[in-house]
This record gives sequence, C-alpha cells and structure tokens, in this order.
Amino acid sequence: MGTKTVDEAGTESGTEAKRDEEKVDVTKTEAPDEATEAEAVEDTTADDTEDGDEVLAEEDTDKAAGATGVGQGAGAVVSAALGLVSLTGGWIGTVAAARETLVGQLQTSSSASVATQIKEVYGDAWQTTALWAGFFALTALIIGVVVLARPAFGAPGRPQAAWIKSVSWAGVALGVIGLLLAVLKYTDALLGLPSAS
Repeated sequence: MGTKTVDEAGTESGTEAKRDEEKVDVTKTEAPDEATEAEAVEDTTADDTEDGDEVLAEEDTDKAAGATGVGQGAGAVVSAALGLVSLTGGWIGTVAAARETLVGQLQTSSSASVATQIKEVYGDAWQTTALWAGFFALTALIIGVVVLARPAFGAPGRPQAAWIKSVSWAGVALGVIGLLLAVLKYTDALLGLPSAS
C-alpha cells in the first residue's frame, strides 16, 4: 500500500493523501457540473415544451383561419357563378321554358286566337325563364351578402382576404343586375311579347 507520513504541521503526505485530495477535488468539480447540466436539460426541456405549445397553438389558429378562408372563398365563387348564370340563363331555366312551351301547345286548341296561342306557347315559357333567372340572381345576392358579412361574426382582428371580398362584391353586383332584369322580363317591360293585332 502507499506510505503515509506526517510532517510538522500535522498534514498527511504520501500517495494515500494525494488520492484523498483527488477524490475530494473530483467530487467538488463534478457536483457543480452535474447541477449545471441538469439545469441546462431542464431549461431546454422547458423551452422545447413552450415552443412546442406555441407552435401547436399557431398551427391550430392557422388551420381554423384556413378553414374559414376556404369556406368564404367557396361562397364568393358560388355567388359570382350564380350571378353569371342568372344573366346568361342556365340549363334548368331552358328545360323549364321548353316544358312550359310544350304544355302550352298541348293545352291550346288550334282554333284559339293568335293572342291566346302566343301567350300560352311563348309568354308562359318566357316568364318561366325569367323566374328561374330571378331565383339564381336572388341566391347569388344572398350568398354574396352572407360572405361579406361573415367577418363581423367571426374572430376579431382576422381580416378577410381581398380576393374574397372582390369576388363576393362581383356576385352581389351580378345578383342585383340579374334580379332587376328578371323582374323586367317577367313583367314584359323588357322584350315583351309582340301584340297579335
């Protein structure tokens, strides 16, 4: 084993004393390092947890905003499309007008006056077309107004995208024009039936 000597001051010297000092020194230096490492791990874990929570909250907010934006955008496009259909006519209006023409031909006798034949065969079909155009125009108008009014009932501070507003206003404008034209067509103020006289 190692030798141990005691000098005048009463301190031990030798290999065993050196080993004891090394042990003491090692424990003194290791303890603060372990504490520092533990604190660093805790800080990193806390930062990661806070950052992760913030990222998840932002993702949830972005998803909610994206879903809202998608719905409003779809509504705006539908409004504009229906407004355009009200002006140009749609398949449903065409079929309904053709059906009304057929019904008028079946119900009108060949001995009926020309005025009656014009009204039954062409006038009712014309009014049916006007009714369907008015229906599409009114639907476009309602959807456009709902999309424009939607941000007032949503989360505050979340503005509506500019393109959604533009397309919605286009749908509202087309709906108003289509509704006005439908009323004028239905009342024979615009392109009325020719007189039989």
